[in-house]
Amino acid sequence: MVWMLRLGQVEIAMPVVQAALSGYSDLAMRRVARLHGAGYTLNEVMLDRLVLTHGKKQRFISNLTADDHPVGGQLMGADPETFARAADALVQAGYDVVDINFGCPVRKVLGRCRGGYLLSQPTIALDIVRGVLDAVAGRRPVTVKMRRGMDDAAESEAGFFRILDGAFEAGVAAVTVHPRTVKQKYVGPSHWPFLARVKKHVGDRILLGSGDLFAAEDCLRMMTETGVDGVTAARGCIGNPWLFREAHALLTGEPLPPPPSVPEQGETVARHFEWCVEIYGEQRAGGIMRKFGIKYSELHPHGRQVRDAFIRCRNTAEWRAVLDEWYNHDRDWPPGVRRIGPGHLVAAGATLGDDGG
Repeated sequence: MVWMLRLGQVEIAMPVVQAALSGYSDLAMRRVARLHGAGYTLNEVMLDRLVLTHGKKQRFISNLTADDHPVGGQLMGADPETFARAADALVQAGYDVVDINFGCPVRKVLGRCRGGYLLSQPTIALDIVRGVLDAVAGRRPVTVKMRRGMDDAAESEAGFFRILDGAFEAGVAAVTVHPRTVKQKYVGPSHWPFLARVKKHVGDRILLGSGDLFAAEDCLRMMTETGVDGVTAARGCIGNPWLFREAHALLTGEPLPPPPSVPEQGETVARHFEWCVEIYGEQRAGGIMRKFGIKYSELHPHGRQVRDAFIRCRNTAEWRAVLDEWYNHDRDWPPGVRRIGPGHLVAAGATLGDDGG
């Protein structure tokens, strides 16, 4: 079976894409994801008013490069008019897709009537959708990211379907659904049967799924079990861009490739770090990369020691020293490990039933 994904006029070769990740999915991370097979990535969520405010933040938002396409710009806000103006600004900046965030469960976001809060306000949510579509005026596809409601109440589910149906009727190209409620945040399992219900409901319209995608096997299983047209990898791809090449192998009927060796990991971490230096400069790169180093360390056979070494890094010289010590090509390293869930790893060659240490 050939798996393809199309968002309006944007064709995507592989239906496992990198989600918008606050504090993570900047240009450097998106480049790393593409290097390992992601056909589409989203920038970290952007506040509509910041997109419209001249300054350093706006310059980073519009910092798209020739190797960063197709790329989606995800917006969050509360006022339909401001949201629409920001959507137009993203089109002018060169984003290939405009994505509307109705899913963020963070408390300070909800308190400002943004993100997931709008699931409780279907009228305002649909005003935002229509305003964005009018502002974009067919120049780019518009998509929506949602959770399955504020909570488990029947009223909340009714509001979800009102927004879902209204968004498709208005003309959005696709909707991504994370089947946890806003109240759940990231606690408890993602409710995949809800995704199957939604896909059956929307029929041929494009639906993407999200939630608990920590390994390539999860991506394939979500697609086959729920029928969604694609999936967005979020927390599972931070420090693990190899998830995309592994997902591509499974989706094309090929064997799952082995986990990345330590030298392979080192090449990617070094490339990521150099891109970070290029974007943010020597002084800032070390601090920004620390959170990525911690996640990359999970795949190293000496993960805890590598993690501690990255945590201690304070500047570029210390970062390069960690790379030289812990990713040295000349050492005979044990095989790398594979992430199969949050905090769950298996050694190379082990089956998914193994403990993995």
